[in-house]
Amino acid sequence: MIKEPNSKEVDVTAMIDELVAKGHVALDKMEDFDQEKIDNIVHHMAMTALDQHMHLAKMAWEETGRGVMEDKAIKNMYASEEIWHSIKDLRTVGIIKDDRERQLITVAEPLGVIAGITPVTNPTSTTIFKSLIAVKTRNPIIFAFHPQAQKSSAEAARVLRDAAIDAGAPKDIIQWIETPSLEATTAIINHDGIASILATGGPGMVKAAYSSGKPALGVGPGNGPVYVEKTAHIKRAVNDIIMSKTFDNGMICATENSAVIDDVIYDKVMKEMTDHKAFVIAKKDHKKLADAMFDEKRGGVKGPIAGMSAIAIAKLAGIKVPDDTKVLVAEVTEVGPQEPLSREKLSPVLSVYRAKTQEDAIKICEALLDFGGLGHTAAIQSEDDELITRFGVRVKASRVIVNTPSALGGIGNLYNEMVPSFTLGTGSWGKNSISHNVSAFDLINVKTIAKRRNNMQWVKLPKVYFEKTSVRYLEDMPGVKKVMLITGPSMVKYGYADIVVNELKRRPNGDKIQYEIFSDIEPDPSTDTVQRGLNQIREFEPDTIIALGGGSPLDAAKGMWLFYEHPEADFFGAKQKFLDIRKRTYKLGTPNKAQFVAIPSTSGTGSEVTPFSVITDSKTHVKYPLADYALTPDVAIVDPQFVETVPKKTIAESGLDVLAHATESFVSALASDYTRPWSLQAAKLVFDNLEASYNGDQEAKANMHNASTLAGMAFGNAFLGINHAIAHKLGGEFGLAHGRCIAITFPHVVRYNASEPKKMNPWPKYEYFRANDDYADLARYVGVQGNTNEELIEGFIDKFIKLAHAVDIPLSLKANGVKKADFDKVVDEMAELAYEDQTTTANPVEPLIADLKQIMIDEYDGKNVEKK
Repeated sequence: MIKEPNSKEVDVTAMIDELVAKGHVALDKMEDFDQEKIDNIVHHMAMTALDQHMHLAKMAWEETGRGVMEDKAIKNMYASEEIWHSIKDLRTVGIIKDDRERQLITVAEPLGVIAGITPVTNPTSTTIFKSLIAVKTRNPIIFAFHPQAQKSSAEAARVLRDAAIDAGAPKDIIQWIETPSLEATTAIINHDGIASILATGGPGMVKAAYSSGKPALGVGPGNGPVYVEKTAHIKRAVNDIIMSKTFDNGMICATENSAVIDDVIYDKVMKEMTDHKAFVIAKKDHKKLADAMFDEKRGGVKGPIAGMSAIAIAKLAGIKVPDDTKVLVAEVTEVGPQEPLSREKLSPVLSVYRAKTQEDAIKICEALLDFGGLGHTAAIQSEDDELITRFGVRVKASRVIVNTPSALGGIGNLYNEMVPSFTLGTGSWGKNSISHNVSAFDLINVKTIAKRRNNMQWVKLPKVYFEKTSVRYLEDMPGVKKVMLITGPSMVKYGYADIVVNELKRRPNGDKIQYEIFSDIEPDPSTDTVQRGLNQIREFEPDTIIALGGGSPLDAAKGMWLFYEHPEADFFGAKQKFLDIRKRTYKLGTPNKAQFVAIPSTSGTGSEVTPFSVITDSKTHVKYPLADYALTPDVAIVDPQFVETVPKKTIAESGLDVLAHATESFVSALASDYTRPWSLQAAKLVFDNLEASYNGDQEAKANMHNASTLAGMAFGNAFLGINHAIAHKLGGEFGLAHGRCIAITFPHVVRYNASEPKKMNPWPKYEYFRANDDYADLARYVGVQGNTNEELIEGFIDKFIKLAHAVDIPLSLKANGVKKADFDKVVDEMAELAYEDQTTTANPVEPLIADLKQIMIDEYDGKNVEKK
């Protein structure tokens, strides 16, 4: 409840007058800003918000006590990345269209100073979203935050304001009411100096905005149904519904509130739900649940319910449920005031209806929309295109979401081509002025039927030359006159650098070849090392960069190449996490100064064929996996002569890293029919050859070299998972070799990923959880015997443990010299950093920070990873 401040403490009228006056000063200062300047400001805001996404998520979760912190982090990333990607090319300043044939010139002008109302459900992500679209259109914005989220919302606004000012915006471009009250909010929306209102919140506040006498963009309540029709893909449909209901504990207003299921598949759907830890509430307990959830006078959910977990709601209602319950399900038959559970719930509670016919199902959906959800969102799970269209045309919903989790489908762009937004209009049906997803444009009434689509996937590779002595390609490679050879000290000491130089001298112009060598590269290269090498490259200005060595020289050389090609690039931007590499907020241009050749001298990282580079920040000592297609080498030379003298310890650690690359890319949410064969062959080659390679067999070493590149080709396109996220942090914190950290973590991650997930991965191509099936398929391919998935997976883990011990790798942190006191001191921070690692996004299970911490705790002593 909003506390009314003492009038002696706050002169509300004077405070609002001052805020609005400052807003108009900012508005005047931006009048002459051109599109380039505005876009630069908004991009800087998006980058800064992206960098702070976890900090803001933690603040919102700690302050409101609602939802799931990790999901709030994803919403903050979405509000930064997806919104920027959607609006970055939008023309919003001056002449935006000049149609010479029709002699029409379209000019864009700002509306003026905007009032922004934000909810307790999405406090920081909504603030990010509204700030970006306001500044993109040169509109200063003044926020009135929900009092229960004042601190976190204000911090989000401060982060964005400071970023905007840093990029050249006027100082009062973003402001907010410091002391929240109903009087202050009423004053701001009714102030004559406010041009328009962006209102996201409860019905009363939205109604007040529309009653202000000025243009308002508000939203209506959502009571969206999903029709699960008889032709639906049941596993995917249930996966989608549970994902929606558990994402931030159901607080997105587009989330499915009720499921209407055809009679002929009703029992199958309900079984699939209960298999995924949905709990069906007994009929006798319906009233207890409704009494606990709903305010009898208002009809809506009680204040604490929104964002509360299923278990907490059940406990509040006095209903006993299993500890692993994800969603509460109530089987009901009526719609309306007589059945409170048919209302909007804003929580992981789902009402379920059994429909006798298609017509019966559509009528129930219509009734649900009419009972508090008109104009908002409806969903359908069906393979019948004619029915999908008929359903979409008939229901009064501005968004009709097809074969998609409605929460993530409704906000747009992740699963479909709708505009991404955190303000979803409901049109005249919901007493809104707009019917679409609000962005940096408005006011038309649009009805959209959005079908699920799989993200376009891709395979990108350099030219790959392999077999012994394939380094001779350098003799004929075109465009080579000035070469910078980036390598490690051992490559120079043992003569491998000379092999490369001698091949260059064999060229027709060999006597004129200019070359320099930079070999001062340590294990786990740092930003300082990259800078030293970069200085030499800039002075020499090569047309070809050759990286020779293990993962460290290759990764360091990629970093040098990156900043040589793009002097304007910065490590801050390059290290930022992304959900989709094609849409990442920070992008690099195509290299054009030098071609890049990668020659690996260890069989582990696969860096020679990937767009990845792991660099350690010299200041924080945190490892960051950089990822951009601009980091993919032009040529990879996989020549086994360079691995004939690799130390046994390196063979063991890098070989197990290859196995993790193959395994994680095979079960990745981004894995495809193109990448899986590479993963399978790489894994088989490791199991068949690593021990022999470790014991000196040269043919086995050559096979391991091929395995490393094959695995690199797989994970360079399908990406990795939390095995690498955890290993990156363990290695950086305790100074352990990367491959050793990978091996220690491997069995625990396989068991975690193969278990029923708490959170599903929201990637459209990953239609339902299948990691257990994928691990079992991989196990069969490498020769494991078993009759069930569980037997095959445990057999696969057992096979890995035996291989690790065969190459003398102990599988616990304790056995590798990590002290318990040191571990306990940093485990919480490492778990959070692992969650923020780029490799988490493709993991088949969306991890919780608590899960990552538990994996680390288990691997300290090597729990259930006994020597076999």
